Formats: sequence, structure tokens, C-alpha cells
Amino acid sequence: MHPFLAGLRPTLHISHRGGAALAPENTMVAFDAAVHRWRTQMLELDVHVTRDGQVVVAHDATVDRCTDGRGAIADLWASELAELDAGFRFSQDGGLTFPFRGRQVRIPLLAEALGRFPNVLVNVDVKAGSEGVESQVAAVIREAGATSRVCIGSEDDSMAGRLVRALPEACHFYPRIALTELVIAIKRGGTIGELGPYLVLDMPLYFGETRLVDESFIERARSLGRWVNVWTVDDPDEMRALIREGVGGIMTDRPDLLRAVMDEKSEG
Repeated sequence: MHPFLAGLRPTLHISHRGGAALAPENTMVAFDAAVHRWRTQMLELDVHVTRDGQVVVAHDATVDRCTDGRGAIADLWASELAELDAGFRFSQDGGLTFPFRGRQVRIPLLAEALGRFPNVLVNVDVKAGSEGVESQVAAVIREAGATSRVCIGSEDDSMAGRLVRALPEACHFYPRIALTELVIAIKRGGTIGELGPYLVLDMPLYFGETRLVDESFIERARSLGRWVNVWTVDDPDEMRALIREGVGGIMTDRPDLLRAVMDEKSEG
């Protein structure tokens, strides 16, 4: 069994972008709250690479949506990103208030996030797609000594394949096409072909109105040696159902609600 999966027990508490509904997404303030307040077991985060080759934690290709700056991360120097206010646009009341503005919330380096939480699992979603990015990301993870606690991948199948080659010792999650093929095969109940190098299904709970994940799906995936995490689940009743069904992990923007649901279970 891969070191990342060894000893894991359902259901994992996973903070999506650190808990994007509670604090500025993909920032240290969100990660700190997820780990120390909501006792998350895994941080889900996204990465891009700057003009000077620094791997930074951010979901979008540009800084426009989440900061007071503008421009593509790939075109900006890391020093320029460090000057931006990553809490500038976060609001929980539709823009009436912005509680994190001017509080020194920055776009973090991946190395910083890995170093701050040495005992926490991390799901790293590589958003950048250009050649060479995979080597830069792999180098950061190796230097942090984090290969055994990182599950890495990309929605893009080409990038996912390059990540496997750049960091073969890490756990990898399924990219879009490979994931779709496996999900269809499991749902149809037929023979499963070549499983490939991917071990974790990070997948949506629903496709349109169709609920993709249920107890039989989870059991079939487990029989194949695969782990299932679902995203992005913010409804407590849905969380309770998934826990009953034995899902591997729940990714949520509301780590506070997921913690409350899990505490209900432990108290019961």
C-alpha cells in the first residue's frame, strides 16, 4: 500500500482551499483555521508557477478575483505577488464588509504551506499546464520531505501524466478523462481495465442531477485499491449520508460544519 494511503480510515475531514467560505481561499489564514480550529486532516489547495519559477498557492491563473491586483500569475514575479492583498475581496455578506482587507493576508508559497503543517495531509491540484511546471512542483515537495503525505495531480490528463513521471513516489489522483472512464466503468459494473498509476478519485458528488457516489460505488472502488474523496460538499445532511456510506473523504468549503457533523458521530 502506498504510504499516503497506509493507515487512513474513512471519513477524512478535508478543507477545500482551506475552507473557502470562512476565510480567503488558499491562504495561510484559511489553512491555520482549518488545521487548528476545525482539526482538518487534509488541506486541499491549488498551485501555479510565477514568472521566476516560484510555486505559489492559488486557484485561478490570474490574481484578479481574490486580490487587489491584476494579471496572470505566470507573468508576475514572486516579489510582485508578495505585495498583493489576498484577503482584499473576501466577503461573507455579499460585499457589505471585507473583514480580511489590510490584514497582511498574502498568496503563500507551496513550500510555506507544506512547512507550516508537517503532520497534515495535502491534496495538491496543479492548475498550471505549461511544460516544466511538473518538475518545479516536484522539487518543492521533495525538498519539503512531503512526498509521503501529498496526493498530487491535475484535471488535465497530460499534466497529470507528466506529474507521475516527475514525482513517481507520490500518491496521484485521477485527471479528468481517466477519472471519467473509471467512474463509468464502475457505475456500469463491468470489467475494469488498466487502472494506471492513479490511486485517488477526487470527484464531484453529483453530475447534473445524478448522484455519482453511493455505498456500492465506494465499495467497488475500495476493492480496486482506490480511495474516493468527494467535492465540494457543504450540506450537513449530505455529509452525514456520505459518512454512513463510508466515503474516503469529504472536501468542503465549510470545515466548521463538517467538524460539527463528525463530532456528532463521535459523540453518538
